[in-house]
Amino acid sequence: MPGGVGDGVISTIKVLIVANFALLNAGVMVFAWRRLMAFFQDRLGPNRVGVQGSLQFVADGIKLMLKEVIVPTRADPLFFLLAPAVVVFPFLMVYAVIPFGPTAVASDLPIGILFVFALTALAFPGMFLAGWSSNSKYALIGAMRAVAQVLAFTVPLILSALGVMLFTGSLSMTRIVSAQHRLWYVVPQLLGAVVFLVAAMAENAAHPFDLPEAESEIVAGYSTEYSGMAFGLFYLAEFGTTFTIGAIFTTLFLGGWQPLAGISAIPPVIWFFLKAYLVFGVLVWARFSLPRLRIDQFLGFGWKVLTPLGFLNLLIAVAEIAAFPQIGR
Repeated sequence: MPGGVGDGVISTIKVLIVANFALLNAGVMVFAWRRLMAFFQDRLGPNRVGVQGSLQFVADGIKLMLKEVIVPTRADPLFFLLAPAVVVFPFLMVYAVIPFGPTAVASDLPIGILFVFALTALAFPGMFLAGWSSNSKYALIGAMRAVAQVLAFTVPLILSALGVMLFTGSLSMTRIVSAQHRLWYVVPQLLGAVVFLVAAMAENAAHPFDLPEAESEIVAGYSTEYSGMAFGLFYLAEFGTTFTIGAIFTTLFLGGWQPLAGISAIPPVIWFFLKAYLVFGVLVWARFSLPRLRIDQFLGFGWKVLTPLGFLNLLIAVAEIAAFPQIGR
């Protein structure tokens, strides 16, 4: 095929592979999340559909697709139906720049990490659209909480990753992974890793940080009026993003596909998924072990604690580079 046509076909194939993997993996994460939740709460969880409930997410997906998507009478139908697609789009596109192996990356952008943060910023317009277009005061309150929460924790999230960028001197996700062949950045950037993990959980509105949908206060937040597959997209984005956090954290701080202790018998892709699923398990563990905070306490924690810690981590990174210039080189 001619060059332009061939490039277009290859790009289309990459997009289909990335999108289908992201959606399938999100379904698997829903199953894993529910089984882990049951384990932490000392109950069984889904165990009827498929082996040990492994096909429960398929049954749930079929149920959601068969249910009617009801648009409230006074809602804005265009934005009401557009909001779920806007929310689910970022978590699908992030996979395009994550290096799962030395050559297993859909697009090695030179500004990969900037691309990731730009995509995560697209989530809160979708949340606000969902709440505003529903014409419901409960959904609108949930949307406003979501926007306030994302804004409060985006700053420390970016600050926590700046140290990694300073170490590597690059924004490329592939370069960040390859620079950790001697030392994973979780060691010199432990504070940054902790800040990143907490801020990422807060941006994903995962318990104990699920203030936009605190059930005892505002029902289900910005997705209160949604049903059928429109609600399913919000559900999918939430759990898919939990694994995405693990994948990004693995790339920035755990060496990506780099093997542990030089054990090269395990393929790099397997190493990457082992680390990402481990982080996912830690996030679920924290989610069902901690109490929910009050919204004012939580936003204050983001601005008054995590943001200063992000700046402190940046100073630590500069000092480490000055003392050990070989880090990341």
